[in-house]
Amino acid sequence: MFGKPPPPYGHHWMRHTASIPKGFLRFHILRLLASRPMSGSEIMSEIEKETVGRWKPSPGSVYPLLAWLQDNGYIKEQPTEESGIKRYALTDQGKSFLEEETKLGEGIRRRMEFMAPPFLWGFWTVKHPERIRELMEPARRLARAMMELRAPLEERFSEQTLKEVEAILNDAAEKIEELGRRLKEEAAKG
Repeated sequence: MFGKPPPPYGHHWMRHTASIPKGFLRFHILRLLASRPMSGSEIMSEIEKETVGRWKPSPGSVYPLLAWLQDNGYIKEQPTEESGIKRYALTDQGKSFLEEETKLGEGIRRRMEFMAPPFLWGFWTVKHPERIRELMEPARRLARAMMELRAPLEERFSEQTLKEVEAILNDAAEKIEELGRRLKEEAAKG
C-alpha cells in the first residue's frame, strides 16, 4: 500500500461512470457504433482502450443505455452470429441523432475552453496573482490548440502528426521542468 505511487490525478474518478455525464457516454456509444456493429462488452473495452485505461464504463451504465437507444430507434440489434454475441448497429435515425449530438458537443467544448487554464491555477501558489494572470492567455491558447487538434487528427490520423505533437509537448514540459529545477537549486543556495 505504501510502496506504490498514487495513481495519476483523475485515474480514480474516471473509472466511475457516475462521475461522467450520461450524454457523454451516449455520444461515445453512438460514435463507436457509427464505425461498426459492436457488443456492449466491445464498447466498454474500446472506451477503456481509447482512454488508456482511465475510464471503463460499467455494464450497469452501458446495457441500459443500449436498451434505451434501441427502444428509441437509434440502434438495432444485428442478427446473432454463431458465437451468440449480440451486436448493435446505428440506424439512419441514430446517424441523425449522432450528428445532433456531435454539434451539441462541439458547442459545449467551445463554451468550456475557458475552464482548462483556471483549472491549472489551482496547482500554483498565488503570492503574485497579477503576474500569474499574464500566463493565462498562453495557457488558454495551449488548451484551445489541443482541443482544436482533436477533430482534424481524428479525421486525418497519422503517426507522423502524433509524433510531432508529442515532441512539441515533451519539449515544452522539459523546458518548464528545467526552470523548476533551476529555481529549486537557486532557493537551496539561499
